[in-house]
Amino acid sequence: MTEPQAKKRILELRKLTEYHAKKYYDEDSPEISDFEYDMLMNELKNLENSFPNLITTESLTQKVGGTVKAELTKITHQVPLQSLQDVFDIAEIRAFDERIKKTVGANIVRPNDPIKYVVETKIDGLSVALEYKKGVLVVGATRGDGQIGEDVTDNLKTIKTIPQKLSEDIDITVRGEVYISEKDFEKLNEQREILEEPLFANARNAAAGSLRQLDSKITESRPLSIYIFNVQKSEIPFTSHYESLKYLEKLGFPVNPIKILCNNIEEAIIEVEKIGQNRDGLGFGIDGAVVKVDNLKQREELGSTFKTPRWAIAYKYPPEQKETILKDIICQVGRTGAITPMAILEPVKVQGSTISKTTLHNEDFIMEKGLKIGDHIIIQKAGDVIPEVVEVVKTKRTGQEKEFAMPDKCPVCGGDAVREEGEAVLRCIGIECPARLFRGIVHFTSKPAMDIDGLGYMIVKEFLDRGLIQNISDIYYLKREDIASLKKNGQKFAQNLTEAIENSKSNDLSKLINALGIRHVGTKTSKTIAKKFKSMDNLMLASFEDLSLTQDVGEITAKSIKKFFEQDQTKDIIEKLKSAGVNMNYIEEQETDDRFSGKTFVLTGSLANYTREQASEIIEKFGGKTSNSVSKKTSYVLAGEEAGSKLEKAQSLGVTVITEEEFGGMIT
Repeated sequence: MTEPQAKKRILELRKLTEYHAKKYYDEDSPEISDFEYDMLMNELKNLENSFPNLITTESLTQKVGGTVKAELTKITHQVPLQSLQDVFDIAEIRAFDERIKKTVGANIVRPNDPIKYVVETKIDGLSVALEYKKGVLVVGATRGDGQIGEDVTDNLKTIKTIPQKLSEDIDITVRGEVYISEKDFEKLNEQREILEEPLFANARNAAAGSLRQLDSKITESRPLSIYIFNVQKSEIPFTSHYESLKYLEKLGFPVNPIKILCNNIEEAIIEVEKIGQNRDGLGFGIDGAVVKVDNLKQREELGSTFKTPRWAIAYKYPPEQKETILKDIICQVGRTGAITPMAILEPVKVQGSTISKTTLHNEDFIMEKGLKIGDHIIIQKAGDVIPEVVEVVKTKRTGQEKEFAMPDKCPVCGGDAVREEGEAVLRCIGIECPARLFRGIVHFTSKPAMDIDGLGYMIVKEFLDRGLIQNISDIYYLKREDIASLKKNGQKFAQNLTEAIENSKSNDLSKLINALGIRHVGTKTSKTIAKKFKSMDNLMLASFEDLSLTQDVGEITAKSIKKFFEQDQTKDIIEKLKSAGVNMNYIEEQETDDRFSGKTFVLTGSLANYTREQASEIIEKFGGKTSNSVSKKTSYVLAGEEAGSKLEKAQSLGVTVITEEEFGGMIT
């Protein structure tokens, strides 16, 4: 490669790595896997090594990724929280050992003695520093850019595994990794799905996003844990890294459980390989193994670059690929009604665990890979966790393979399966489908819908587990004694819930429409529809043309509404709700305060005190309206936590941006 070619590619790689580093470190929403990012960084590093005159201080090879969130207080680290140099080959670990020996070998008492190393898991989470004074936690900060981090002390104090008081009254600063275990991550996403909140892409993003909240109550609600892996600063002099970790355990810290003292580099390599073979059983995510020089005086001699220490490296495991046979494709129905094709495989062992099935995502994925039942395929574990299909081994086809087609009916309830224009997902729209029943009932009872206070998702789960309800209409036929049986001395609870259920019968038609969970129909659209059609009967008989000409209802939404009310399951549920005495008519609203008349609000980011629906409802109550896009006609942009491109556009257009606190002042 010529220097001009190298310069062009280096600029491309810097732009790519900066973009993906921002998505990963600052926005906690990566768009590519860790392995893909590592490969981009590795290519950039190799090109810069080949053309050192093209290296600049702005390259991510020369600095730590990540910035400090503007809303959080900045803290300058007493000892920088550096990154680690990544290696991808066992030979690079041996080369690392050779570099160490050249620097410190002459100062070892017996020059032929090997260097001792400590091997640890590289936990996949968010790095933090914890400072203790007289054994009491006083400050906690994120890594940030390595030099300056974010003060998240209050948030860190909500993590139960972080000791607030040590067993000894010493001054010490330690470094650790905040993470969420694989089991807790699954539960967290399951709960978010039930509550119709966006799912986290992976455990690392969930941990990082949870810790960097402005409201510590949100952090407290998340299942965060921590493992400590280094002493940054201490009044006690240590000579060995391994011994310092043992001491941290005595102080009461939860220390990285995988820490092996090795007498030489070959022992270290064996342990690195063992971690790779057994990483599926750890219970928490890792993104490699770390090899560190144990002797702290030798570390001082080795020193550091601006970005990385010279006494440690991080070995990144390559994704292991195996060949197997695609025996069948079955379809599963999720809580949202999404029908997902699942590959049934000839069992094969990948990275220490036996894989017998994996998701195929959707119909487009199957077509893109060209999959047929009976194919020989290559699979690997994406991000060391999720099995995925890489490719078909077409040379092994016999002609006996079978094409697969997605169903047009739900495999669980027989209701219509619909794939809307512009979407990759096929969905069941049957309101009585057992697969989506749990989430459907939780939505039905929620505040923006029928607002049945006391009927949260845990109580709904109890009713379902006991067979007391089979669909949403059964809520209105619950017996008081059945409700009381859920709790000890449950008579008061039963009385309150019975009253809440009875009160919900008189809700406006708009709340019932929203509660039915029609795709693309939320709080705002439900109100518009109710106001126009006046009754459930009129809505069910409405033509596609009438629906599509309704304000806030486009062609896609109109098709969704029409299809929903054509289902026998829907008609059955509506009749049962009618028989239970649930109101089916629009209740005329009396607008008494139009302070927001003529004003358009755009909501962006996560609000601490309101859901999007609640904030929109308040705005509309005062005569205003909400929009999804920012323009010069926008009156206000209400910006919450993690506000993104809409905030930037508002600032560029000179639109007034208000905080949640300012919004609160406007509505009181």
